[in-house]
Amino acid sequence: MNLLEITNQTWITVGIVAGIFAGTALLIGVLILIVGKLFKVDVDEKITKIMENLAGANCGGCGCSGCSGFASKLADGSGNLADCHVTSPEKKAEIAKLLGIELKDEEPTVAVVHCNGGIENCADKFEYKGNPTCAANNSLLGGNKACSFACLGCGDCKAVCPENAIEVTGRLAQVDPDRCVSCGACISTCPKGIIDRIPSSAPVFVACSSKCRGKEVTSVCKVGCIACGICAKSCPHGAITMKDNLPEIDYSKCTGCLTCVAKCPRHIIISRKVVAEETPAKEEKAAE
Repeated sequence: MNLLEITNQTWITVGIVAGIFAGTALLIGVLILIVGKLFKVDVDEKITKIMENLAGANCGGCGCSGCSGFASKLADGSGNLADCHVTSPEKKAEIAKLLGIELKDEEPTVAVVHCNGGIENCADKFEYKGNPTCAANNSLLGGNKACSFACLGCGDCKAVCPENAIEVTGRLAQVDPDRCVSCGACISTCPKGIIDRIPSSAPVFVACSSKCRGKEVTSVCKVGCIACGICAKSCPHGAITMKDNLPEIDYSKCTGCLTCVAKCPRHIIISRKVVAEETPAKEEKAAE
């Protein structure tokens, strides 16, 4: 075989290989088109429009993994628009139009931590040296705090807060009301369930979650509620009642007179004005 024949044979081989590759690529392309047609997922236009109006924070405060899941629930009627506390009232009004529902007036809310224990006030029942998260701490005998309702102070709430509105000082979490958008991420994350929403206009809140009786409380915490009921008896507007050994505030009756704050012997009813002034996150915001 001479050089010309070898060259021709080489090009023939190259052509065959190229043809095989081209045919394979064409076949794969056709298969992709077929599969795409067979398994095409039709996106509900309503869901797309709802997504366009949601805040897009993906905070999980609504109970869904993200805004797309919440949009789907709204579209099929199983979701409650009020569960989203991040989307603006204007955008919610647009979503309500899309859903054909009436948008109820919602008072803005803010998250608060119903505990005032921390290192200084609440005793430990053992020294915890495990994974430094509240979830891991709580999984071990309900956590290392002697009070079973106390903030564990590992900062799981701070870690999930999308607005950097939570600081943990002295193993006690505090919420900066100026930064909090009430998304609820901290509420769903706290293993103790001691973070809750109150109206943004609320003058005071109860910084304790213990449902124990007075003697049991004083044995583990210096500032826990002893269920004495002085706050309820002293409130001139009847805004406080005792439930499960804790004061419960009816904010529709509370005028912010702060009588309860002055009368509480354990100082567990706290003025939110004081909290706003003392929260470290507020100082950081002012420095930005």
